[in-house]
Amino acid sequence: MDAKKYNNIKLAVGISKGIASFILILLFVYLGYSSELEKFIRQYSNSSYIVLLLYVFATGLAASVIFFPVNYYTEFYLEHKYNLSNQTFWKWIWEDLKGVLVSAVIGIPLLLLFYYVMVKFGQLWWLPFAIILFLVSVVLARIVPVFILPLFYKISPLEDDDLKSRVEKLAKDAGLKLKAVFRFNMSKNTKKANAAFTGIGKSKRILLGDTLIDNFNNDEIETVLAHEMGHYYHKHIIKNIVLGTVTSFLTLFLISFFYNISLGWFGFSGITQIAALPILSLWGMLIGLVQQPLVNMLSRKFEYQADTYAIRVTNKADDFVNTLEKLNEQNLGDKEPHPFVEWFFYSHPSIKKRVSFIKSL
Repeated sequence: MDAKKYNNIKLAVGISKGIASFILILLFVYLGYSSELEKFIRQYSNSSYIVLLLYVFATGLAASVIFFPVNYYTEFYLEHKYNLSNQTFWKWIWEDLKGVLVSAVIGIPLLLLFYYVMVKFGQLWWLPFAIILFLVSVVLARIVPVFILPLFYKISPLEDDDLKSRVEKLAKDAGLKLKAVFRFNMSKNTKKANAAFTGIGKSKRILLGDTLIDNFNNDEIETVLAHEMGHYYHKHIIKNIVLGTVTSFLTLFLISFFYNISLGWFGFSGITQIAALPILSLWGMLIGLVQQPLVNMLSRKFEYQADTYAIRVTNKADDFVNTLEKLNEQNLGDKEPHPFVEWFFYSHPSIKKRVSFIKSL
């Protein structure tokens, strides 16, 4: 009952926040406040790049203030109410601040590059920027496990020799060259448990949350890792990269197309007018709304394939079912969400469907 209530509250708040964000951005542009803000900032600088940075900082700060109560409720209060969080209030603030700082280091150069491309290439800006985003995503996939994740978690080599040997065997069976398996202190923030396969090239690694290691036996953990190896074996990572790249190009093209059409609706005449840029976000949100269920449908298919692989290589269906149910309980997941909610929002099949599928194999 708690799981259903927890997930319904998170979903309702998330949907409400998305709708509110869209309406506020729309009104901000339509009522002329965006233009007024740009005019105000231009009193202090003639550089469009400086104006852009100050504009984004001002609107970002305003959004943070407006949505702070909502974020506090969903990320801190609700997590504590349902006994899922280990964070103090100030620890929660600090972790969020670190996220903002890391995002700024990556995002500010990308933002300036985006505007440069828009000025340089005009209405074809979407094409070079899509290429840039692809290159940046490849670089991030290499550096995130090595340089960025350690800023948020203490990551150390896995010391359990039995578990390490199982992981190495699973990796070998999947054709994966894996140099190391790590544990990270997930428990500093949450009681939830998880594991992940991350990185590309030499930065490929398996990460196990200490909440997983401490609450599950090695047979159970092995089935989780076999599932992750199943994604590699079926080339889901490569497929997702290809799909993500195609989707990124298509999305940016559509955003550019509709942006050009709708500029006049708000009284703008040029694509590089800084006050007009929030319109890009509006179209991005609408296009993302259409894409989300389609992407999730494919993701759920991949999950079933990885589940099948995990059972085949471990022959531990009972352990895997037990693990999924324990994980769902520990993470307070909704075992049987509404069919529409699952279809639209879930990237993984519900636990009830996964268990039923595994038992049918």
